Amino acid sequence: MPRRTPFTEPFDQLPPTLPVFPLANAVVLPGGYLPLNIFEPRYLNMVQDAMASHRLVGMIQPRDDSATPDLYQVGCAGRIIRYAETADGRLEIGLSGICRFTVTEELDTTRGYRLVRPDWSNYSVDYTKQDEPAQTDRQHFTTLLKAYLERNALQADWASLDQVPAEELINNLVSVLPLNEADRQLLLETDTLDNRLRAFSAILEGGLEAPGVRH
Repeated sequence: MPRRTPFTEPFDQLPPTLPVFPLANAVVLPGGYLPLNIFEPRYLNMVQDAMASHRLVGMIQPRDDSATPDLYQVGCAGRIIRYAETADGRLEIGLSGICRFTVTEELDTTRGYRLVRPDWSNYSVDYTKQDEPAQTDRQHFTTLLKAYLERNALQADWASLDQVPAEELINNLVSVLPLNEADRQLLLETDTLDNRLRAFSAILEGGLEAPGVRH
């Protein structure tokens, strides 16, 4: 999925408030894509309100499984680029990751979902195209990824994946691989592509070294 379209808000026009969807073990990164199935009334409200304004939803992980959980401090806003209504009252949407944010304040709401005041200022890098990592680093990552997928009985179209830019590949894999919550959060918060690639490689390597353990 492309990160930018003519409809994407410029960095300096990102909104001062943001609805957030706390979902365990689910993240979207800039340039990544996340499909969601929405059925709870409060989140149906959230999507409808977002569609009526800036089309942005903040994906953020909860720290616990309580009814109103504490949230991690860093999440990522995704733009709704796919929207479909179903006959049984659900919404099927797709988010394209736009920009990370830090939660500075949670605001009172009347529509059931949670609303925060985001600080975008640390993440202007999400609006810039980052350089491809060193070929040796990408090759090392690919070797580890192949072993990780094999161990987890997962398959991939390597002819296609080898052609995908590193940033797009890595930021999408963070969402789709069976990683644990802490690893996803670590990769979300890692600042640059080079550092994320190295951190991701370390996570894959650690998973391969732990006998009988899968994420």
